[in-house]
Amino acid sequence: MSAADAPTMADEFQTFLALMGRLNYTWTNTESLLIHMIAGLAGVTKEVATVIFLTLNTSRARIDLVERLAKLDAQKPDLREEVLSLTRNMHKTLKLKNKYNHCIYSFDNEGRNASTILMRISDQKHKIEYGKSSPINAREITLVRETIQKTQTLNKSLWEFFKQRKFPV
Repeated sequence: MSAADAPTMADEFQTFLALMGRLNYTWTNTESLLIHMIAGLAGVTKEVATVIFLTLNTSRARIDLVERLAKLDAQKPDLREEVLSLTRNMHKTLKLKNKYNHCIYSFDNEGRNASTILMRISDQKHKIEYGKSSPINAREITLVRETIQKTQTLNKSLWEFFKQRKFPV
């Protein structure tokens, strides 16, 4: 690699970091819509749903609650399927967001060639694996951009769902 390539790599990593900020903002904005989902499915006020939402301290727990509320016998099958479809899309976004928020970033000796090292242990039958590394490259940047777009689309879908189902907003 030539010295002329270094600014491109630095620019690519700066682009990636800016996109991560945007992904986190987009996710947080969309995750907060679970408050309306909780209110509508549980038949409580938005204020009560907010307390429930804030009491659960992980995105996963909040999505699990919404899915469990949707699976109650009292819910109509079409409502259940629509909610579960929306939460499946949330899981996809959450997976990528968590990958980049719960990793270590590493660089070569010259501070280039950024990559991630996942901070997750994978239990195998007779051993453990950890520290899976993957490069931050144009492909990953494209994936983050696509995920941001999908999250924005999901956000709009949720608002339309609330309007159609007359959920508290």
